[in-house]
Amino acid sequence: MKSEQKHLVVSAVNLTEAGPLTVLLESLDVAAQILPAEWKITALVHSRSLIANPRVETLEFPQCKRSWFTRLWFEWFEFGRLSRSLKPDLWLSLHDITPRVQARRQVVYCHNSSPFYQLTWREARLEPSFALFNLFYAQLYRAFISRNQAVVVQQEWLRNAFQRLYAHPNVVVAYPAQQECVQAVQAAVHHTRKPSAFSPLVLLYPALPRVFKNFEVLCEAMKQLTPHIRGLLELRLTISGEENAYARNLHRRFSSVPGVCFIARQTRLQMEEEYRNCDVVLFPSRLETWGLPITEAKSRSKPLLVADLPYAHETVGNCESVTFLPAHDAKSWAKTFESLAAGQWEFGRHSSPVPDEPFAADWSQLWRLLTNGL
Repeated sequence: MKSEQKHLVVSAVNLTEAGPLTVLLESLDVAAQILPAEWKITALVHSRSLIANPRVETLEFPQCKRSWFTRLWFEWFEFGRLSRSLKPDLWLSLHDITPRVQARRQVVYCHNSSPFYQLTWREARLEPSFALFNLFYAQLYRAFISRNQAVVVQQEWLRNAFQRLYAHPNVVVAYPAQQECVQAVQAAVHHTRKPSAFSPLVLLYPALPRVFKNFEVLCEAMKQLTPHIRGLLELRLTISGEENAYARNLHRRFSSVPGVCFIARQTRLQMEEEYRNCDVVLFPSRLETWGLPITEAKSRSKPLLVADLPYAHETVGNCESVTFLPAHDAKSWAKTFESLAAGQWEFGRHSSPVPDEPFAADWSQLWRLLTNGL
């Protein structure tokens, strides 16, 4: 007897680059691998060229990125009409906003943690759009959230924040990267090499210039070092110093500090080279939903210096070579840099408990959880 066809719709019209696009592609690839043949998979995307999986049908909506008004019009009106023709069994909105659609089961995946960040006046002045965005996004999350049978977030701390602010009864923690696979290639490196004036220790911070990324704590730490110690270190920042007011402020204050290198945004191939050549990966960010560079550093067996914050502990997971430092304390970072330059710093091990249920360690588990009973 032929199985009744079922329909999965993944809405991702706003995801076109970087980490969010990676989440989309991985979600579709895994769905195509594990869902039974009776499941039809349709992706709503900005451009069909983004999707190469032959099992995934695509509908493109390039106009959705023109403005927030256009985006919300599609989410709250046009997609309702579309859902009546697609007749989805599961509609997964992969980019934060809950659409008004008709589906047997509706789920929203929330991967923007900015509404839960408390900006300082200085940060708001340097990036006023981020301050307004925080207020706007907090209300977007709230709108129609009760339509979802589940809300998916990437970490336990974010689940707690959602439950506290929105009181949704079913918030699922789903890791965007399989921790155990990453751990398998993590080398037991506890010491870095001892640098010299001819071969300085390379410290890499891969991030975009946003006020919460906390570049200044690293730059201040470098500034506090003696000239001799600075000569043994090279801090590489993936910004040019021209991107926005925050980046220009950083460049004005720290571009003259020896050892601080503004290398600009890198291509994927260039980043592979940066990871290959660096000795330690830094991640002092004060706000993240996940913190992909932490996972990327682990997969390349690079030791880590990261902010001592809940997101970082969970993303680091089980790791052989990591040190957690206070996010706001430049002196602590400077002391650690000094020990690294002397070849005396010893990285520690870290383990992180598995989140409470409902929890999915990877996309395979998440798809099984979301489609269970359909």
